[in-house]
This record gives sequence, structure tokens and C-alpha cells, in this order.
Amino acid sequence: MSDDFEPARPRVRSYRAEDARATLTIFLAAITETAAADYSPEQVQAWARPDRRNLTEWDAARKSRNTYVAVIGGEVVGFSDVAETGYIDMMFVSPTHARRGVARTLLTTLEQRARDAGASRLTADVSITARPFFERAGFQVVAEQHPVTGGVQMTNFHMAKSLANS
Repeated sequence: MSDDFEPARPRVRSYRAEDARATLTIFLAAITETAAADYSPEQVQAWARPDRRNLTEWDAARKSRNTYVAVIGGEVVGFSDVAETGYIDMMFVSPTHARRGVARTLLTTLEQRARDAGASRLTADVSITARPFFERAGFQVVAEQHPVTGGVQMTNFHMAKSLANS
């Protein structure tokens, strides 16, 4: 069998301003397509808020967080970030590249960056949809949460993973 049939592995690099549109598109698609299986239409709309997203503000937010993008064949297919404290604010993968190792590759990078910054653990507030991925990656649920977003109650999970021996 030739290597031509092997799926391309994502490579991770730091976020750049030209990634703003691609990452916002991924964010919206991941919520409106992937997460829609676990959240009501009202919750999806309150979370995504596509009519209230501004590309300049989105770019500034990505730059203010330690954001990384996963790229396959020159296309941004996922993104995530990690604070020096080990907190992961966002992790989103394009629905067309789900279950292909993109999130795992991003998480491996985040773990190393958090260790390099001196963090002892990773934490994240994780959607119902993302919880199984994070559990497989060694995170444990600390608490079920019910934040209100855009006036709509959501469900997510505060999760943590020790970096001590992983």
C-alpha cells in the first residue's frame, strides 16, 4: 500500500492574524454542526452568536491568548490555546477533520507549552460534546457547571489533568 493513502498528519504552529477568518469559521461550524448533537438550537445560537462575531475582535482575542493552529496541507483545520496557568479556553476542530487526530495533536502541543511555562496541570471548561475526548486524554471532571450564555443556560464540565507524571 502506498503512502498516498495515509491521512496527512496535522502540524501545529502559532496563530497568525491571517488565521482569524479560518479559526472563526471553524469555531462556528464546530458549534453549529458538531456540538448541535448535544445542545438545543437555542443553546447553539446563544453559544455561537454568529451575528455578533467581529473578525477584528476575534483576531485580538486569539492573539491575547496563547493560540495555536493545526494545519493540514496548508489549511487551518483546528485551533486551541493555553494560558501559562494551564487553562485551555478554546479547542475546536473543523467538522470535516473531526476524529483525525487534530485535537490530540493540538493537546500534545498545549501540554508541552504548559509544562514549559511551569504549570502543574491543565484545566478546561469542556462542552458535553468534547467531554469524551478530554476523558480519553486523561482529564477528570472536577465539576458539572451550568453557565448562562446569551441568556441561555448551558451545561459544561470543569475538567483537569495533572502534568506531574504524564
